[in-house]
Amino acid sequence: MNQRFRTWWQPRRGLAIAEACIIGLVAALSAVFLKVGSGWLGTWRVHTTHLLPAWLVLPAIGLILGFLAGWLVDRLAPEASGSGIPQVKASLANVPVNLSWRVAGVKLFSAIIAIGSGMTLGRQGPTVQVGAGLAAGMSRWVPTSPDHRRQMIAAGAGAGLAAAFNAPIAGVLFIVEELLQDLSGLTLGTAIIASFIGGVISRLLGGGSLDLNLQLVKSSSQFSIPEIPFFILLGILAGLFGALFNRGLIFSIKFYRRLHISLPLRVALAGFISGVVVAMLPPSFRDNTGLRESLITGGSHPSVAAIAFAAQFILTLIAFGSGAPGGLFAPSLILGSCLGHIIGVSELYITGVGSPTTYALAGMGGFFSAVSKVPITAIVIVFEMTTDFNLVLPLMIVSVAAYLVADKVVPGSLYEKLLELKGITLTKEVAMEGALSKLTAKDVMQERVETLDAEMSLEEAMQAFARSHHRGFPVVEDSKLVGIVTQSDLLKIRESTNHTLRDRNLADIFLKEIMTSVPMTVSPIHTLSNVLYLLDRYQISRLPVVDRRKLIGIITRADIIRAEADHLNGENATPKLRPEPSYIVYQTRSPSIGRGRLLVPVANPETAGVLLLMAAAIARDRHYEIDCVQVMLIPRHSSPSETQVRTAKSRRLLRQAEVLAKKWKIPLHTQIRVTHDVAQAILETINEQHIDLILMGWKGNTSTPGRIFGSVVDTIIRQATCEVVLVKLGITPHSALPTQHSFNSWLVPVAGGPNSPLAIKLLPALITLGNDPKIRLTQVFNPSELKPDMSISEQAIRHLMRRRKLSSTVVALPIQANSVAEGVIKLVQTEGYDVVVLGASREGLLQQAIQGNIPEAIASGVESTVILVRGAINK
Repeated sequence: MNQRFRTWWQPRRGLAIAEACIIGLVAALSAVFLKVGSGWLGTWRVHTTHLLPAWLVLPAIGLILGFLAGWLVDRLAPEASGSGIPQVKASLANVPVNLSWRVAGVKLFSAIIAIGSGMTLGRQGPTVQVGAGLAAGMSRWVPTSPDHRRQMIAAGAGAGLAAAFNAPIAGVLFIVEELLQDLSGLTLGTAIIASFIGGVISRLLGGGSLDLNLQLVKSSSQFSIPEIPFFILLGILAGLFGALFNRGLIFSIKFYRRLHISLPLRVALAGFISGVVVAMLPPSFRDNTGLRESLITGGSHPSVAAIAFAAQFILTLIAFGSGAPGGLFAPSLILGSCLGHIIGVSELYITGVGSPTTYALAGMGGFFSAVSKVPITAIVIVFEMTTDFNLVLPLMIVSVAAYLVADKVVPGSLYEKLLELKGITLTKEVAMEGALSKLTAKDVMQERVETLDAEMSLEEAMQAFARSHHRGFPVVEDSKLVGIVTQSDLLKIRESTNHTLRDRNLADIFLKEIMTSVPMTVSPIHTLSNVLYLLDRYQISRLPVVDRRKLIGIITRADIIRAEADHLNGENATPKLRPEPSYIVYQTRSPSIGRGRLLVPVANPETAGVLLLMAAAIARDRHYEIDCVQVMLIPRHSSPSETQVRTAKSRRLLRQAEVLAKKWKIPLHTQIRVTHDVAQAILETINEQHIDLILMGWKGNTSTPGRIFGSVVDTIIRQATCEVVLVKLGITPHSALPTQHSFNSWLVPVAGGPNSPLAIKLLPALITLGNDPKIRLTQVFNPSELKPDMSISEQAIRHLMRRRKLSSTVVALPIQANSVAEGVIKLVQTEGYDVVVLGASREGLLQQAIQGNIPEAIASGVESTVILVRGAINK
């Protein structure tokens, strides 16, 4: 049964083909709907100019419809702004960018409104994101792997492009050349099927690209060898203007950001300006379709083509920079046709031979190639639109020349530059492979697995759980995996309605009676992305690795975290979202007269006071200054430097620190930071202010899968170069309220590790918070050891006595226990210590916690205050 289930969830070729067919159909229908909707709205806009003055109607329509399109995107799906291709590219590179039915729907309707309002944007880019979004939503119905889902998203994007241009081959090539850069059989097969169906359905429903197919076939192109220099010239000019166009797009986006206005207002402004400019141009410029046909078929004067080029160039920059939902494919083709028409007419005037139509079509491919940096796709798109073999060679000359020139002037992909403006960085290595797709379960699994025998009694199993920190064990029989047993399985015995099982002696109940007999497993060749998918989907913490029913290892979330961390620290980094830097909206400064700096992030008003008291005690003892930071989170789609926030509550919190610092005469600096990521803001503060020690609170547990202390604290422990002091404020037996804390009795486990002296070093400052404090230093020894070595504890006592006269309040007593966590927890529970200071890990705190959960287990297992200490990391 287990094998059948594993076979069912894994990607199957038949399932992929069926999905690709449905995706192609749905993408084609959405592309046709986008074309018909925007065409109808554009026709109504042009018709209205015959009834009312154009100078009044066009700006008003652009303003109103632009605001409506921006409002839909801003309120319902911020990911739907812009072209949509950068978002698809980032999602396929494993960056967490949302693609869903909601995004696809908002993109579809907002693009219809934006394009219909008269802004010079194309519908091909939106169809790519709509197709990808529909495919992403559909793939969630089928419990397959992330790799399979990426292939379906790519197929949806290709189908959207194929349906928009009636160019199925171009849809496939765009996936291979720009999005996935993958030529595997499944990827190529699903892309071909989805693109073919998308192109066929679009053509059957009248979705011919630019409505030019029949006319272009009749006016076949001409080409002769003497024209090659003119085509090369056209390619060079297309490359130069294409590079200038790309730079203009980046400048336009940055300019709109500096205006500090909302997305609806930006799009409304772009629509208004577009309406004003078009109203001043000849009436033929109001109908984009008619203008395109006139330019390509050679029916326009060169002056008209020049005006059209300048107007389209500027208006596209204005519209796209605002974040309006629309693409660049159609504007690129129009600009290329204008440039080609001018060169073609000039060549005809000089030599008396040549065809302006051929130059216009070749210019389309050249400018498209220069902007999007996809020369093969550009060649195939124009060829599929015209089905004219005589055009292939001119297209190749112009497209390749334009690509080489543009890439020389402005290197790199436009879509990657657009992503970088949003804080997302991609590299070629990122697009092709990452840690989750490269590594397999065999690469990172733990080969030494603690197992239980199927014939083991329940009593013996409970003893095994008590001795170990594991929460589950594989159950084997003759080295074959037959089941798995967890702590929850043991608890179910007490709640079982089966009285026969519940009332039996524990020694008479065997594991095979209560274990999960068909556990979820993975094979050694499964990638980490597949493993993580199963862990998340079924909310489990570990998976046995099985080869022909033989248990060969086990893999946990912690194993995957370590593998990703190692990969990030290596030469080839996996894709990650790089948020924008945090932004300081409020700060106060004091004289810099201290010997060092101590950082206190404050968030909870109930615990901030106690943390600040601890920080003040340490700062006074070490002659440090205190930096107090309050971090405000904002959504990812908002810019920290542009988002308006209310700081009244945060300032009240910081005033507590100011009052305390004034009382203790300690220099205090405060600041409020706006950010996408709390950990990133704290790390930025540490680096900018040269922090020597950070003291931060921890709630005592985490619900984040795969995290030890939580996302923020784990990141600080791993990456902060300064000393880290982590405090879990607890309820002591002497406290009447959760907000009251006592610091009179202190327990410090010592073991001679690198962090142990740091804990001892903190004590003289911290114990000033209590009244007549008593300190116990303890070492945990195994019951099998006869005479414990107390030299480490004695050395710690001598250190304390040198700092303060504490001989009457400091004792060193050993304790025997099977584990450090068990011994410390039992000691706290029996003798009621107020504070436990942990600095005894032999390795880095986070690494040791991942391997053994000792600090986390102690902090979670006692109600007292727990202070965890980690030393500074050498830079």
